[in-house]
Parts: sequence; structure tokens; C-alpha cells
Amino acid sequence: MSDRTPRDISEDHYYTAIDLYADGKLEEAIAAYQRAIEADPTFTEALHGLARAYQDMDLYDHAIAAAKRIAELDKNDILAHTSLSILYQKKGMVPEAEDEANKARILGWKQELKKDKG
Repeated sequence: MSDRTPRDISEDHYYTAIDLYADGKLEEAIAAYQRAIEADPTFTEALHGLARAYQDMDLYDHAIAAAKRIAELDKNDILAHTSLSILYQKKGMVPEAEDEANKARILGWKQELKKDKG
């Protein structure tokens, strides 16, 4: 019997996806990121990779869906909101892009304040 957790399996697929992405094999990287997410749907790093790979393939709606999922899982993830802002800009959705940029900025300020107090 294996002691491997869903996260272990997810991380294996994630690291495979990173290598594929680095080799420019975006479709294969997307498939590996999806396998990582299937193994552990809460693995936000894999969702970030998936969003970026989709973005690089100009599949903005898919990238937006992945970035939104990250923001649902971790409301304090600055990169999720930054990614959404960029993706909305690429789609010409300026008000939405500005809204997400503001969310990222506010989260950044809050993190800085916590650091200063700690």
C-alpha cells in the first residue's frame, strides 16, 4: 500500500508540467497541470501554472477561470488578482482589469502593514 497523498501525486504532475512548459510544450503542460489539479483541486501553484500556460496560448477565458479559482481558494493571493487584471486587459475589459489591479494593490498594502506590525 502506498503512503503517497493526493498532494504528492499532484506535485509530481506539477513538476512535470513545469518542465514541459519550460520546453515550450504548452498543450502537454496544460494536460499535466490539469492532472495535478485533478489529484488535488486546492493546489493553487498548479492553478497558477495552468492560468499562465492558457494565457501563453491566448486562451484567455480558460486562464481567467483558473485565476478566479485561485482567488476563490485563497482570497489573499495577490498574484491571482494581478493575473486577472492582465487577462482582463488582454480581453479589453478595462473596468474589470482596474478592479482586479486595485484588489491586488490593497492586498499588497495589507501584507506590508502586517509585516510592519510583526
